[in-house]
Amino acid sequence: MIEQQLTAAREASYTLLDMDHAAIDRLLTDLADQLEASTREVLAANALDLERMDPTDSRYDRLMLNAERISGIAADTRNVAALPSPLDRVLSETVRPNGMTIRKVTVPFGVIGVIYEARPNVTIDVFSLCLKAGSAVLLKGGKEAAAGNAALVDVIHRVLERHGLPSSLCTLLPNDREATAEMLGAVGKVDLVIPRGSRRLIDYVRDNARVPVIETGAGICHTYIDADADVQMAADIVKNGKTRRVSVCNALDCVVVHQARLGDLAAICLPMSVAGSGRKPVIIYADERAYAALEGRYPSPLLEHATPEHFGCEFQDFKLAIRTVDSFDQAVRYVQANTSHHSESIVSRDAGNCDRFVRLIDAACVYQNLPTSWTDGAQFGFGAEIGISTQKLHARGPMALPEITTYKYVISGNGQVRK
Repeated sequence: MIEQQLTAAREASYTLLDMDHAAIDRLLTDLADQLEASTREVLAANALDLERMDPTDSRYDRLMLNAERISGIAADTRNVAALPSPLDRVLSETVRPNGMTIRKVTVPFGVIGVIYEARPNVTIDVFSLCLKAGSAVLLKGGKEAAAGNAALVDVIHRVLERHGLPSSLCTLLPNDREATAEMLGAVGKVDLVIPRGSRRLIDYVRDNARVPVIETGAGICHTYIDADADVQMAADIVKNGKTRRVSVCNALDCVVVHQARLGDLAAICLPMSVAGSGRKPVIIYADERAYAALEGRYPSPLLEHATPEHFGCEFQDFKLAIRTVDSFDQAVRYVQANTSHHSESIVSRDAGNCDRFVRLIDAACVYQNLPTSWTDGAQFGFGAEIGISTQKLHARGPMALPEITTYKYVISGNGQVRK
C-alpha cells in the first residue's frame, strides 16, 4: 500500500509542471477559506487527540488548536498565495563566445516528504508551501495528532478535487515506523525528506535515509546579557523568549549573564515568576553566583541549583538555566560550546560587542537586542515555513519557498556543435 501511495504521489507531481502559477494561488486562497469554514470539524478532531494527551505534557500546547490558531493558519496560507512564485526564476544567464545561452532556472523538487510530531498546523503549512513550489507532499504525522491531521488532509482533498487535481498531491501516510522506513528508502520516488521534531526523530531520519534529507535541528537557544545591557530591555527579551510558547524550538533555554549584571538579575527574572494567560511560573536552574544573586529575591519554590545536565538542554517547558560569565569573550566561548546552531541573542548597548557576537556565533539566526522567539518563517515575511534548518548545505534558518525548489540549466543554441 505504501509503495502505491509513493508512486501515486510521483505521478501527481507531474500534473503541477504545466500548471499556471495563478491557478495555484487561487487554490491556496480557496483552501484558506475552506479551512476557516471547517473550523468546527477540525476542532472536534483535535479534541480527540487532546483527550489522549496529558495536559502537563510539553507537547500539549503544540498539539492544541483553537479558532484563533486556525484563523492564523488560514492567514499564513493566504500569505503564501500572495507571494511571488519561486518557480521559473532565472538565477543566472550567460552567453558563451559561440552564441550558446546558458540559463540557471528554478524548478520543483517533485515529491517532498515531511515527518513531524504533535504539530497539526504543519499539515496545512507544509502542503501550502510544497504546492506553491510545485511539489507533491507526503505527510508523516505523529500518532498524537492522528485525528486532527486526518481532518485537515480531508479539507485539503476537498479543495484539490474542486480544482480538478489529484488527491495524491497531498498524501497522509500511516503513523507507524514501517511507513517512515519505506519513505526514507524510496529512491526514485521521493526527492527530499524534511524531519521536524525531537532530536531523536531527526537523528533517526538522518541515520536511516537513503534519500536526501534537510535537518531541522533542535533549538537550544541562549540569550547573553552583556555588561552594558539595558535592564528593562533584557527583562522583556528574556520573558518573551522564554514564556511566549515554551514548546517551540525558538524558545529560550539559557540566559548567559555577565557578572556585572548580577545585581540586576532579579529584576530581569521576576516577571517570569508570575503565571498568566496560559503561562506558568518559570523554574530557574541557576549556577552558584546566579543562585546567590536570586536567593531571597526570586520565589524559593521556583529557584534551584543548576546541575551539569541543565546546560545545553532544550527544556520545552517553563524552565530556564542561568550561567554566569566574567567577560564577553567567556560568554562567546560558552555559547559556542553549547549552541545547537539554531538561534542565539545578545542584549547590549555596546555596538562593538553586538557586531562581534554576530561574527563569532555560528547559528542559523543571531539576534541583537531581540528575543529568539522571532525565528519563524512567517515573521521573516516568508508567508510560512516548512522548518528551521540548522545545517549549512542548501538551506539554513527558516525554510520557505526558495529553499524547497532546486534548479536546472537550460541551454539554448542555433545548431552549434562541439568539436
